[in-house]
Amino acid sequence: MAAKLSLKLSNKSPRQPIQKLPASLELPADATVEDAKQAVARQSGINDFNRIGLFDPETKKILKNRKALVRDEAGVVKAGELVVKDLGPQIAWRTVFVIEYFGPILFHVLVPLLRPYIYSFGPWAYKNEAETPMSKVQWLLFALFNLHFLKREYETLFVHKFSANTMPAFNIFRNSAFYWLLAGLMCSLDIYRPGSSADRNDLGLLDYFGIALFAVCEVCNWIVHQHLASLRKPGGTERGIPNCIGSNLVTSPNYMFEVLAWVGVILISRSPAVVIFIATGTIYMRSWSRGKERALRNEFGDRYKAKRYTMLPGLI
Repeated sequence: MAAKLSLKLSNKSPRQPIQKLPASLELPADATVEDAKQAVARQSGINDFNRIGLFDPETKKILKNRKALVRDEAGVVKAGELVVKDLGPQIAWRTVFVIEYFGPILFHVLVPLLRPYIYSFGPWAYKNEAETPMSKVQWLLFALFNLHFLKREYETLFVHKFSANTMPAFNIFRNSAFYWLLAGLMCSLDIYRPGSSADRNDLGLLDYFGIALFAVCEVCNWIVHQHLASLRKPGGTERGIPNCIGSNLVTSPNYMFEVLAWVGVILISRSPAVVIFIATGTIYMRSWSRGKERALRNEFGDRYKAKRYTMLPGLI
């Protein structure tokens, strides 16, 4: 008979303990972290096992890799204990991304549609849409914004493979605020208003360069996302060493091409709102790319060629 793994269980949060948490848990020797979460949830009467957070009793860190074997978690085995916490209601990562990216699409459709009503006051007031129609550049930006976020939605549904199943449901508001308020509300109100820097019908060399930069970088971003998805099996959590366009320059070429594509939009729109949006996004991506660099160095050691820059050559 295969050996069993017997572990003591303890509540991480005494003020909000899991009431029916058993004193101990017996697992098969080949049990994964996800198996342990399912067993704890089942014995504790919790319907969604994704609510269960398991922590190393020595490092106090959450066990993130759901496919890792419990027996390989040194701190857990040494202490013979798992620390458990109810993480609260959860929402799937894929669902979060779909909702996040829907916001900009919604605003970049509604604002042009409701333009005669939204801008019916102030110095740019006008009587009807026929008198001040949207310019060619404004319609171009309408297309670019929606193409970008429709691409994001497609990748979320059919390309990306997530290492974690869920995140706390409340995070949907924090995560969505960036896209809904900055990329959606702020950018659409600035771009489509009469008299904005995008309210012009003639395209110059800078505009054509911006279009070319956007198109090339969106395609490159797509190629990188396809490659990154190929490094992980369906349902897996393994990490691979990226070897694709741009990966010899930076840790996260997908972020590099993302930023450069938005630089193209800035060149066309000349909108301070778009600058604020991508500058804020760059702060987030800088942190994520540095985290990925650390993870690749820790996991692969000498097999991974360390990068000096994580997302923008010569800058970040």
